[in-house]
Amino acid sequence: MPFYRLTGALALAAVLACAGMAAAEEAAQKRILYYRNPMGLADTSPVPKKDGMGMDYIPVYEGEDDESAIRIAPGKLQRTGVRTEPATSRTLATKIRVPGTIQLDERRITLVSTRATAFIEQVAEVTTGERVKKGQALFRFYSPEIASAAAQYFANPGFEGARRRLDVLDVPAEFITEIDRARKIPLSLDWRAPRDGIVFERNAFEGMKAEPGQQLFKIVDLQKVWALVDVAERDFSRIKPGQKVVVQARGMPDRVFNGVVGLVYPQINKDTRTARVRVELQNPELALRPDMYVDAEIFSGDDGNVIAAPESAVIDSGAKQLVLIDLGEGRFEPREVKLGRRGEGFVEIREGVAEGDRLVTSANFLIDAESNLKAALKNFGDSK
Repeated sequence: MPFYRLTGALALAAVLACAGMAAAEEAAQKRILYYRNPMGLADTSPVPKKDGMGMDYIPVYEGEDDESAIRIAPGKLQRTGVRTEPATSRTLATKIRVPGTIQLDERRITLVSTRATAFIEQVAEVTTGERVKKGQALFRFYSPEIASAAAQYFANPGFEGARRRLDVLDVPAEFITEIDRARKIPLSLDWRAPRDGIVFERNAFEGMKAEPGQQLFKIVDLQKVWALVDVAERDFSRIKPGQKVVVQARGMPDRVFNGVVGLVYPQINKDTRTARVRVELQNPELALRPDMYVDAEIFSGDDGNVIAAPESAVIDSGAKQLVLIDLGEGRFEPREVKLGRRGEGFVEIREGVAEGDRLVTSANFLIDAESNLKAALKNFGDSK
């Protein structure tokens, strides 16, 4: 063998021997706490031993062990499908599900009546349930009071008081224009629909005498309606005007309607302990009808951000709630937390977790079971 090869081999052996001696000295300076299973199983031994496959248990030295941490072998992590996500700062939108009914928008109801005694001569071909357009003739009538005011205006065309009297009687402008144009007083006049809508009531009939203020028609615009829902007393303080609402009619399960909270009524029902909430909905196709049963989802959320984690990260034992913090290199720390609101698959973490902590979101029950087994084995060893 050439001299330089022999010299290199001897040098390498010396380096390895020195390294081994250094490692042995470092290990000798540390106290062995116990020996752990080489496959990552929750099995420890106070003395050296081999597992069922003849592999030596791995010594755990003082300073290496974290009593609160759980160690999982990399191979086992892959097999169990452990996944983690960071805790983040976010706004939680909580869905409050409540039942309700569709009601008319009070601001879109118009009652048709005259301000003077009217004798109805003819009623248009309009019946209850039909749609009418603004300006469409509803009935034709004769009124002695309007005729008297029109005669005064005709005799004194420049007298402001005469014109104001017609305005007070709510005489249509077209009637006054006809007097100015034809220079004569029409015997009767048409009363027209004041808005687009559906005729909900028709109380006008030919030949009847209508007193001032008597309701002759009720016209409702259904282009916008309300959903009145009852919210539990514990939830109503979280609801504010402007929050988004999704409404689904029970008779139309395949359709959803988007709306907003218009008003939270100021009283609590003493019998049901609920607060009434008004949801305003667009209804251009008139699909929503009064008294329909609906189910509403109100998206309530505070303005500020909170530390939140996926709901799947929380292990709830009933007595307490835990999460598993990923410390890296196969180490996990169980940590007790205090929870807050829930929404959109996330839960608020009020105590126990900081923003950015990586939490186990899948297979956490398996790790928790291993943690419990580790604790049980430790207690068993201590009892000996």
